[in-house]
Amino acid sequence: MPPHDLVLTPAGPTLAPRFGPPDDTARPSPRGRPSHTARPAPPGGTGHGDRAPASRPYARLFATPGTRAFTLGNLVARLPMGMFGVSAVIMIAGTYGSYALAGAVTATGLAATAVVAPWTARLVDRYGQARVAVPATALAVLGSLTLLLCVHYEAPAWTLFAAYAATATTPNTGGMSRARWAHLHRDDPAALHTANAFEQAVDELCFMLGPMLAALLCSALFPEAGTLTGAVLLLTGTLLFAAQRATEPPVAPRVTAGSLTRTPGLVPLLGVFLATGAVFGAMEVATLAHVDGPAAGPVLALQAAGSCAAGLLYGRARRRAALPACLAAMATLMALPLLGASTGSLLALSGGLLAAGMATAPTMVTGMTLVQRLTPAARLNEGMTLAVTALLAGIAAGSAVGGWTAEHAPTTTYAFLAPVGAATLALTLALLRNDGRRPGTTDARARTSSGRCGS
Repeated sequence: MPPHDLVLTPAGPTLAPRFGPPDDTARPSPRGRPSHTARPAPPGGTGHGDRAPASRPYARLFATPGTRAFTLGNLVARLPMGMFGVSAVIMIAGTYGSYALAGAVTATGLAATAVVAPWTARLVDRYGQARVAVPATALAVLGSLTLLLCVHYEAPAWTLFAAYAATATTPNTGGMSRARWAHLHRDDPAALHTANAFEQAVDELCFMLGPMLAALLCSALFPEAGTLTGAVLLLTGTLLFAAQRATEPPVAPRVTAGSLTRTPGLVPLLGVFLATGAVFGAMEVATLAHVDGPAAGPVLALQAAGSCAAGLLYGRARRRAALPACLAAMATLMALPLLGASTGSLLALSGGLLAAGMATAPTMVTGMTLVQRLTPAARLNEGMTLAVTALLAGIAAGSAVGGWTAEHAPTTTYAFLAPVGAATLALTLALLRNDGRRPGTTDARARTSSGRCGS
């Protein structure tokens, strides 16, 4: 009987059997190191040396060698993503006495990220995660530290914009993690679905804990503490993540050229992501404007908590919903915060946000799975970063619409109409889109499988 390891998973600690990889599974990669790819598992099997039953999908997922190590490093690197914005606003507004300046600086950083992030992701696909992510992160950390020093010494305002724009080279750590799962489980759609659901739950967890941690550090220690801690965590986590070379996808030969926006079906899907991002941005501003007090942060975190829980549950589901069905559920549930706010009860609003968040993770998991299917394997990081960029642009637009509505409508309750409208728009775009395939054709990943290492 094989020995067992204690595996820590989101579902709790569990025992998983330890198996060494068969001799014929360690095939040489272009880098001269084993790619640790396994033959496709038989129906109902798990593959990758994992023998955990299908009823325990997360135990099965993390029984794959190396997954716990890169997940830990990625979690440390991803947590600051929810810290930097809040930390910058508190730090700048506290020193310069202007929330307008703080908002303009963070908006500039968001715009710079939207421009630079796809290029960073393209370099990751071209040269590998470790070779690109570490120097890109170092440059971003340098920008954060420069911003910290500029604020501390009250440098001219233009230096804040320049310093924060330099942080745009931060690599898409969530996309790199998803790319590793896609490489490890390319022959196991069920395991890949569980991995995508787990990654979305991690996103929600980081954006739930990050702002609260940033606010605590800035208030309990000193205004620059949130930015400083976030920079240290980002660099440390990226180094830990990049050090896990065994699970890093090998660099595939470039089989396509030009912009990914020419990929059939991808642009309409990015439009859906844009409208979905507007849901998040509008809901955040509407909640902050309506609650308007120290309770706003914890109340808003309930939406992320609901999404985190739904993501973990969705990862255990054997059946997956179509994107229009997920967006229809989102459009319906987004009306609950509006109803809760109209009652004037903070408890009712909190419950509405918790329920509304439960549609977020399934929608994002399904959307990211479609991106993975449409994007050529050699440009997977770039494709997922384009989706994240569309989300960020949508968040910015939704924040603007939600803020304008909260300020000009008779009451702030009307601001909750903005996320309902954005969710309805996302649903409409999803119903109108097609993936660019004709009967008898295959998707982009299948068309490029011959150029993928280890296939």
